Amino acid sequence: TECEQEPGSLLWIFVMVGNIVRGMGETPIMPLGISYLEDFAKAENSPFYLACLHTATVIGPFLGLLLASFCAELFVDIGSVGADEITIAATDARWVGAWWLGILICALLNLLVAIPFWFLPKSLVKEGEASEPEETSEKTATPLQENDKNETKQTMHYFLADFIPFLKALFHNPVYMLFICITVLQFSAFDGMISFMPKYLEQQFGKSASDAIFLIGVYNLPVLCVGYFSGGLFMKKFKINIYQAASIAFWVSLLEYLLYFAAYWTVCDTSPVAGLTVSYQ
Repeated sequence: TECEQEPGSLLWIFVMVGNIVRGMGETPIMPLGISYLEDFAKAENSPFYLACLHTATVIGPFLGLLLASFCAELFVDIGSVGADEITIAATDARWVGAWWLGILICALLNLLVAIPFWFLPKSLVKEGEASEPEETSEKTATPLQENDKNETKQTMHYFLADFIPFLKALFHNPVYMLFICITVLQFSAFDGMISFMPKYLEQQFGKSASDAIFLIGVYNLPVLCVGYFSGGLFMKKFKINIYQAASIAFWVSLLEYLLYFAAYWTVCDTSPVAGLTVSYQ
């Protein structure tokens, strides 16, 4: 019929490209940030600094969920449609929140936060070591820059030649592969909860999208922040080595997975759905 129209907008490409660019900018922070801390921090302080880094990575999604909860309360066409013209509530299945508003706010904040990175020094003195005099650093600055250029050329050549053997050696390392598998399982469970739990709360308990997102952020992410921070503080205070840390991680993870089994006894009655669980009549 004349009223039927097929979706033909290509604006989703801009969202996809924006997410790709965002991922390219965010990805180096974790590997390079951890290396940065390991190189310039004391061995007994690096666990605490890493805990602060991981805590910050959880605080970000927590604030993002709060922002998403606020934006979901606003209609998608905010500014162009008056409040008196909206005839549906936020709990209605047809409601679409202002999802684009959070993206614009976060993009602006990312630009502002990126500015201080331009003022970071090229090199730092390792924590606890005395800094070199200014005269000595000025004399050695020029030769070091020349050596860095030569080493960069040689490093790229050797890196390309040794990349495949090095990658093969990593894949044959049982400790590394076990850690990768554990990390994948943990993030899969976390991403599944973030993706599907809001919709479950909406359908099962009649919550709006805003309330569901708010509950996910408040009940889950602050606990992770406490765990990361207290774990790093514990390792710093008692000077836990690698083997002790691995043992603690094993027993804590085992306790966590056992507690997750309690969710199998948490069963709610399925809401009646016409045509699926009950008849139309």
